[in-house]
Amino acid sequence: MAAQRHYDELARQLSAFGAVKRDMARILPHDCPAGSAAVLTLLKRYGDMRMGKLAELLAVDMSVASRHVAHVADRGWIERNADPADKRSRILTLTDEGLRQLDLLNELTTQLLADRLSDWSDDEVNELIALMTRLRDSFGDCRATATRTPA
Repeated sequence: MAAQRHYDELARQLSAFGAVKRDMARILPHDCPAGSAAVLTLLKRYGDMRMGKLAELLAVDMSVASRHVAHVADRGWIERNADPADKRSRILTLTDEGLRQLDLLNELTTQLLADRLSDWSDDEVNELIALMTRLRDSFGDCRATATRTPA
């Protein structure tokens, strides 16, 4: 187990990571904010789904998910079709236009990372990926985890 001072520094670095996320959000097209990009990404990764599943994956309230879905649906990036199993529910489906938008987002993000990390070696980028993956795995499914209070 690492020393307490290392966890203190890690907490500071994670707090400062917001600047990286803000810089990445700045490159998004004006009509595709981060929440919309997340909806498209999740539909690409997991396929068609109901709104409740999307809200769960986004780790947001249904009302927030509904706003994001309305935004992307208004732009033709997704379709909301009746669920054959329950006509009151809707199945969200990524459209071809949504796939094109997602391709654009991926190009923009990849280019930004390539620019910002141009002085990093492939090994360093691979190490960062591995460590970030391990960190995320250590937290497990944050959506289903109850808040813990320090002992």
